Amino acid sequence: MPTDLTVLNQQAAACCAPLVREPLGADDAASLAIRMKALADPTRLRLLSIVSASDGHEACVCDLTDPVGLSQPTVSHHLKILTDAGFLSRTKRGTWAYYALVPGALEAVADVLAP
Repeated sequence: MPTDLTVLNQQAAACCAPLVREPLGADDAASLAIRMKALADPTRLRLLSIVSASDGHEACVCDLTDPVGLSQPTVSHHLKILTDAGFLSRTKRGTWAYYALVPGALEAVADVLAP
C-alpha cells in the first residue's frame, strides 16, 4: 500500500507549479477590475487611441466627438469614466476640456498580467 501513496504524492507534486511572484490580492483585483471595465468598451478604447495618436498625447473634447460619431455629452461621459479609472487627466482651458494620457497608466495594467 505505501507504494500507491508514493505514486499519488509524485503526481500531486508534478501538477502543482510553485508561484514565481505574488498574485493579486482581493483589493488589488477589485481595483484592477474597475480599471479594466473602463477599458472594456469600444468607444472608450477608440477615445484612448485618438488621444494617444494626438500631438502631445492630448486632445480637446471638441476634437473627439466627430471621430466616434457621438454627442459631446456622451463623449464627456466616456472621458469621465476613463479619467476616474486613472487613464486620462483633464485640464480646463477656457470653455474646453483637454484630456491627456496619464503616463504609465496603460502599462501598469499590462504589467499586472504579464508573465
